[in-house]
Amino acid sequence: MTSSVPRSSPLALTVLALLHYKPLHPYGVQRLIKDWGKEQVVNVSQRASLYRTIERLNRAGLIAVRETGRDQQYPERTVYEMTDAGRETARAWLEEMLSAPKQEFPEFPAALSNLLLLTPRDMADVLDQRTDALTEKLDGLESALAEQTEQGLPRITRLETEYLRAVTVAELEWVRAVVNDLRTGGLSWSQERLDALAAGLVQQ
Repeated sequence: MTSSVPRSSPLALTVLALLHYKPLHPYGVQRLIKDWGKEQVVNVSQRASLYRTIERLNRAGLIAVRETGRDQQYPERTVYEMTDAGRETARAWLEEMLSAPKQEFPEFPAALSNLLLLTPRDMADVLDQRTDALTEKLDGLESALAEQTEQGLPRITRLETEYLRAVTVAELEWVRAVVNDLRTGGLSWSQERLDALAAGLVQQ
């Protein structure tokens, strides 16, 4: 095991959690992430990133090779299992992620901070497109929750979907309100005042 533990990440935590469930080869990890709907919260669109994460965890001694299997239908597959150090690290990561909000830098707030590159009408139009996308996303989350409920899955397995639904509902409501303010004049400004603010001439 190396002296340093790799940085936590949603993907690394998920790999450890799935290997806590049972030993798996990388393809099995990827399949379970998709089968269990975890691709909503973990990015596995690039298989290479999954393999790099597994390699880092292995080098750090958080997981270990259990066996290497051969099959005529598949290439050689290495099966990994979690180590005791991996269990301790996964628990520490999980507690930290749950208890302490992390300063993250998603794209949407960054785009909002630069909206003045657009006119109010353009702003309303592009945010209208976002409401359509959020509505579609919300429909998908509602369907996923309904399907999980019908399958009789316990609520603990649905919490991430519940969270995503709540966040999507809140964002959709907020974006719609901003669009309404833009179209009705409730959100307005003058270029002169903005220029003055930029020049530091307006007292706050």
